[in-house]
Amino acid sequence: MPAWSRSTASTWRGAGIGDRSRARLHSPSGSAPNAMTSRSPSAQELNAVLERTPFLAAYGMSVVSCSEGECRVLLPFRRSLERPGGIVSGMALMGAADVAMWLAIMTLRGVDEQWVTSDMKSTFLRRAANENVVCHASVLKLGRRTAYGTVDSAGGVSGLVAHHVVSYAKASPATT
Repeated sequence: MPAWSRSTASTWRGAGIGDRSRARLHSPSGSAPNAMTSRSPSAQELNAVLERTPFLAAYGMSVVSCSEGECRVLLPFRRSLERPGGIVSGMALMGAADVAMWLAIMTLRGVDEQWVTSDMKSTFLRRAANENVVCHASVLKLGRRTAYGTVDSAGGVSGLVAHHVVSYAKASPATT
């Protein structure tokens, strides 16, 4: 099994945050990381996944864009998700970041595989008040059973409001 990594170490050195988030996953053998599916799901297909997931309905999230190993999810401002003063709650930001990474993994492995969060670290940098937030997820490493990546959450006015580091594990089929 090929080791997945960022395109080159030089991509990291001296690169700004925007440059790092656009670096691509690759395989030393040259094969595509999306070995499980013939193509990446579209934003429309990922939005259908969100619609089929009942516990996400209260958030009103939608996929803005996606490409292999990346996904941008919109978390619209809702009064039901605010803290005092119109601040988007940390719980909502973490939930949206988690979903963005889940969908980013699907761009590489397809919508049928089941993946669950195994670890998440969130750093809140500033508040997002009365505004929508876009979470940009990037898969940094994808293995057979684990995935690792980052999510940057940004408001249109506030800019970068949170940075998240997320690990996922491939779920085993449920037994009855």
